[in-house]
Amino acid sequence: MSGGAEDTGVFRSLRVRNYRFYAASNLVSLTGTWMQRIGQDWLVLQLSDDNGVALGLVTALQFGPTLLLSLYGGVLADRYPKRRMLVATQTLMGLLALLLGVLVAGDAVALWHVFVLAGALGSVSAIDAPVRQAFVAELVGPELLPNAVSLNSTIFNGARLVGPAVAGLLIGAASGDTAPAFLVNAASFAFTIGALLRMRPGELHSSPPVARARGQLREGLAYAWARPDLRLAMGLALVLGTFTFNSQVTIALMAREVFDLGAQAFGLLTTCFALGSLSGALLSSRRSTRPRQRFLVVAAVVFGLFCIACGLMPTYWSFAALLVPTGAAGLVFSVAANSFVQLGVDQQLRGRVMALYFVCFLGGTPLGAPLIGWVSERFGAPWGFVLGGTVAVTAGAVAAVWLARGRRVRLETHAVPPWVQLRVGPRAVPPARVRAAAEAAAGEVPGTQDS
Repeated sequence: MSGGAEDTGVFRSLRVRNYRFYAASNLVSLTGTWMQRIGQDWLVLQLSDDNGVALGLVTALQFGPTLLLSLYGGVLADRYPKRRMLVATQTLMGLLALLLGVLVAGDAVALWHVFVLAGALGSVSAIDAPVRQAFVAELVGPELLPNAVSLNSTIFNGARLVGPAVAGLLIGAASGDTAPAFLVNAASFAFTIGALLRMRPGELHSSPPVARARGQLREGLAYAWARPDLRLAMGLALVLGTFTFNSQVTIALMAREVFDLGAQAFGLLTTCFALGSLSGALLSSRRSTRPRQRFLVVAAVVFGLFCIACGLMPTYWSFAALLVPTGAAGLVFSVAANSFVQLGVDQQLRGRVMALYFVCFLGGTPLGAPLIGWVSERFGAPWGFVLGGTVAVTAGAVAAVWLARGRRVRLETHAVPPWVQLRVGPRAVPPARVRAAAEAAAGEVPGTQDS
């Protein structure tokens, strides 16, 4: 790979043929996925009489299997060819979307159908997610991995920008019928399957498969737990994923309850959030190194503050406007945490560690989404945003205190600019003669330690 400005381009990973196929098909498929999510949320509100708890429950059922199956999916990702696994999972998800679309189109759908299919889709997605994340590293190799992770988020949020808007228009044009959103999503999976089949296996940066053995899941867990940096990233991901990344619940309830608006306005709000997320992903795509831990902490706090501000917005348009920077802040944290974990793990453990990361990031949703739905139902939709933001700020503050342990924080003044500067560094170790004097004064023998 040549050096220079070319290597810092936003879209440099697209020079890889296999990744181009993956990225283009992923954009189409994820657009359909976001259409289904909007359609599913709207369908639940229709079938449940605008019940916030039901909306939180269907979200919990879709993400709940992450807690049970993602870690196993990570083991499979390290053990078997990832491309073949993705063909299987994408096919199953397409069939589930088709079934829901047929039920709605035939006017045979009931709320329990949506719950069951959401759980089934979540089960397949729980296996699919860690495989996809580990597969990106095989597509581009380690040098382009930070850019590819950011571009994946850009694609994800580009789809989130287009999908909800298209879904809102389709549902509105069909007088509230959500079937078109599900049927379009079912068709979109064909693009990803075709792209996977057209890739050149010889150009993949495949890691040697891990032989089947006992204790492989425990090995991945022990590896992550032994790394304080990974514990910090996954802890923040767990807290924010549980309480703060619940826009599918909070935005829907704000649209229906606070502003009393229809599907088109709901789609526009989701698009505003996605526009901010897309901006955050593009901003992150220029990164070529692993983020620092304190960057993760600051990003979490900023995201929480924006969420609190969203809950305090008095009008539809002020709320919509603030969703843009809120989405950007959330995505900056998400990409940074993902890159931080991906770039800090051993290649043959990547599938299992990324599975654990997804359990942290998405596994708390089954608990957080119903709770946020209940808080919004009981105290008003704005409090869902305020609660999530407050938890994020608190988590960031706790993480900052944890990082500051064993470090010396000092405020320095200078005769020339910058006049005042905050410095954080390792705690200073006194010189040997100072330590010896202190020990002598305390009646201790130099060089010994208390047991």
